[in-house]
Amino acid sequence: MRRVDLRSDTVTLPSPAMREAMYRAELGDDVFGEDPTVNQLQELAAERMGKEAALFVASGTMGNLLALLTHCDRGDGAIMGDQSHTLLNEGGGSAAFGGVYLRSIRNQPDGTLDPEAIEAAIPVPDAHHPRINLVCLENTQNYCGGVPLSASYTAEVADLAHRHGLSLHLDGARIFNAAVALGVEAAELATPADSVMFCLSKGLSCPVGSMLCGDADFIRRAHRNRKIIGGGMRQVGVLAAAGIVALEQMVDRLQEDHDNARVLAEGIAEIRGLELDPATVCTNIVFFDVNSTRVNAQELCQLLREVGVLMLALGPGRVRAVTHYGIEQADVKYGLQMMRQVLQG
Repeated sequence: MRRVDLRSDTVTLPSPAMREAMYRAELGDDVFGEDPTVNQLQELAAERMGKEAALFVASGTMGNLLALLTHCDRGDGAIMGDQSHTLLNEGGGSAAFGGVYLRSIRNQPDGTLDPEAIEAAIPVPDAHHPRINLVCLENTQNYCGGVPLSASYTAEVADLAHRHGLSLHLDGARIFNAAVALGVEAAELATPADSVMFCLSKGLSCPVGSMLCGDADFIRRAHRNRKIIGGGMRQVGVLAAAGIVALEQMVDRLQEDHDNARVLAEGIAEIRGLELDPATVCTNIVFFDVNSTRVNAQELCQLLREVGVLMLALGPGRVRAVTHYGIEQADVKYGLQMMRQVLQG
């Protein structure tokens, strides 16, 4: 049976060039700072984000957790959107490991946080009030449809945070998708932030890994926190090698994923029982509503799975589909064909 997996861009497989680089990677003990391939990747990642230094970590969740642990002391808080991945999908790690509480405010439909709402959420210094140390943004914003945040907006929030003595962390899991969509370099989007995390294992197609970037002192402290939570890895250059290939070869091709997502969105918009405005699709993430009288979102996804098309149901009425490396336009058209057949019975 043909298989078209649109659940997430985390299901990507490494390219042949990545596999070859992994096989040939020069290795050392990264806990001692002696893995040359990891060191090369960290230098390249820092350069791409316009930062002084970078740290290779196992996952985006680990990278965001390290940012929270490094920016905040126990009892401190961080402001973020109510639809943010860190708030909803990272297991409450900031509370479990760092005693850091998360103060959520509403994400607007375009993924942004209203600067006035951010400012209102910062408590007046007082012994009765919790202390806020950090503001977090997400670019692209997953649950708002993969929308990219502009460099000017990020700079506005950074200025606001800094005026109040706060830092800004950017969950840039898909920051290269944002950069491609906006036609800018990723560093332009990351520069206003004090720290930024980006994933190698989503659209960039690596098997494992994310990068945390910031100034040299921040990364030095994050490195210690990585050790504390068990993130020290030894001859991990076998994974870092794929990351180097990703940054050198896989960024420009993200436009192909965006184009396929638009084809998917336009096709879904024409299917009776589904609701989607294709204009809302900016990158590689497609959300649509199921208003069929025959099936709900979970039932639709189960029926599609039976014919080899995998999507992710988010509640009874909403579905997410994500295009990525390994998904061609022919796969998208097959997925649309199966959706039409399933909904027509």
